[in-house]
Amino acid sequence: MAGKKRNSSGRDTESVIKRNILSIFMNSVLIIFSFSCIFPLVWMLYSSLKEKRVFNADIMGLPKNPSFRNYINILSNKDYHIFESVINSLRTTLISVFLIVLFGFIIGYILARIKFPGNRLLYMVFLMGMLIPIHSLLVPIYVVFTRSGLSNQWFTLILPYMAFGFPIAIFLVEGYVKGIPLALEEAAAIDGSSFSRTLFLIILPMCKPILTTVAIIQTFACWNEFSFALVLIKDPRLQTVPLAVTQFTGQFSSDYTKIMAAMLITMAPIVVFYFIFSKQIIQGMVAGAVKG
Repeated sequence: MAGKKRNSSGRDTESVIKRNILSIFMNSVLIIFSFSCIFPLVWMLYSSLKEKRVFNADIMGLPKNPSFRNYINILSNKDYHIFESVINSLRTTLISVFLIVLFGFIIGYILARIKFPGNRLLYMVFLMGMLIPIHSLLVPIYVVFTRSGLSNQWFTLILPYMAFGFPIAIFLVEGYVKGIPLALEEAAAIDGSSFSRTLFLIILPMCKPILTTVAIIQTFACWNEFSFALVLIKDPRLQTVPLAVTQFTGQFSSDYTKIMAAMLITMAPIVVFYFIFSKQIIQGMVAGAVKG
């Protein structure tokens, strides 16, 4: 009996040691990955406090005489249009995301609940938008927008952003609505609730997790989009954040310290958005992944 107890104790000790080693290894891997994500932001921050010649001499070293000259120059120079680009991106992103979420929810609900001839065909047509590469449509969209006078307007980018945002929104909402019991809508209809009242007061709140997921995906997609903005917008006063950053890149040289300062300035609104809604973002992503 004593021998069995010693053997059992030895195996328990060995398993504890193995678990500790595995835990240390996994934590080390996660720390390395976290550092690899955080370090580029830290590097951008202290590099933006350098002068151009100091950065070119030592791109990884810490600034010996940190200065906010790059930020002051960018914010005070009206030729850079930084504030205007941030406002343009905010306006375009907010309107685009709102319309994508609203109409994506309505269309997704109709395709999930209402059976009519061509329902699945229409659903497949929307899903085809997820399969078409965006860059393959740049030239046709440029020609159409230019000839119709839709290019170089404050609302120009909202149209393609909506068109390419609808497929993923409809796909996620349609799958989510199918998981909601139909008995809820039947009970509401028996109580005299109209279609619009049921849709917006009963189904919409229940779809909040998946709609949050759609809003998150589309917010970052619209804010960071570059190709359509480059092709369809020529007026510097209408350019978005990604275009504003390209001003500091020349044909033969680039002012990397100003680029990093501009990137940090233009990242500020989206970072603030994330920290304000971080709880809702995490809940929406988790709920959307599980349910949708």
